[in-house]
Amino acid sequence: MNGFASTARLVVVGGMTSYRALFNWTTPSMYIGTLFASPLFQLLFFVYVGRGLGVAGDEFLIVGNAVLSCSVAGIFGGTMAIANERRYGTLGTVLLSPRSRAAIFLGRGLPYVLNGALVSVTMLGAAALLLGWRTPVDRLPALVLTTLVGAIACTAFGLTLGSVGLRLRDIWLVTNITSALMLLLTGVIVPSGELPALLRAIGSVLPLTHSVAAARHITDGDGFGAAGPDLLIEVGIAVAYTLIAVVLLRVFETEARRRAVLDAM
Repeated sequence: MNGFASTARLVVVGGMTSYRALFNWTTPSMYIGTLFASPLFQLLFFVYVGRGLGVAGDEFLIVGNAVLSCSVAGIFGGTMAIANERRYGTLGTVLLSPRSRAAIFLGRGLPYVLNGALVSVTMLGAAALLLGWRTPVDRLPALVLTTLVGAIACTAFGLTLGSVGLRLRDIWLVTNITSALMLLLTGVIVPSGELPALLRAIGSVLPLTHSVAAARHITDGDGFGAAGPDLLIEVGIAVAYTLIAVVLLRVFETEARRRAVLDAM
C-alpha cells in the first residue's frame, strides 16, 4: 500500500512539478496565444471557408476542430515532457534516479491531458458564443468525456514522440509534420470515408480520428451507445502509444547505460 501511495505521489506531484519546470509557454500571453487563440482562429477559418464554399456544415467543422484543438497541448506538451530533459541538460539526473521511469514520465503527461481537454471545451464554448452553435445540454457530459479521451490519446502520442526525441536531434520537425497530418487525416475537415484507402488506414491509427467520430455521433443525437465503439478504439490507441513510449524509454536508457553516457544519443 505504501508503495502504491509513493508511486501515486510521484505521478501527481512529480508531474505538476515538472510541468512548472519544463513548461515552454512561459508567459500568460504565450500560453493563451498558443493553446487558445491559435485553435480558435483555425476553427473560425475553416467554418467561414466552409460557409463560403458551401461545403460541409458548421457543426461538422466546429466539432472536428474543437476536438482537434486538444492536440496542441497533448502532442507538443507530451513531447516537451520528455525531450526537454535532454534539451535542458537534466536527462542524466533522471537516468540516475532509482524511481520508475514510466511513473515519472506518465505523471508528466497528466497536466497536458487536462490542458488539452480544457482547450477543447473552451473551443466548443467559443463556437456557441461566436458562431451560434448549439447542442442539447444532456449531450455535453458525453462530449466532454470524448474530448478527455482524445486528450489522453494525444498526450500518449506526444510521449511517444518525446521518447523518439531522445535520439533525434530535431524532434520538432517530426512533431510539426505530425500535427499537419492529423488535420488532414483524422476526419476534422475531410470525412475519413472520402480519403484514399492508404490515408484512411494511416488516419485510423492516429489519435483523435475515433474521438472526432465519437463526438459527431453524440452531437448528431445518435447517443452514447453509437459513440462507444469509437471511444473504446481511442482508448486502445492511447494504451498502445503509452506502451510504445515506455518501451522506447527503456530501450534508450539501456543503450545509454551500455555506452556509459548520460544522454540517450
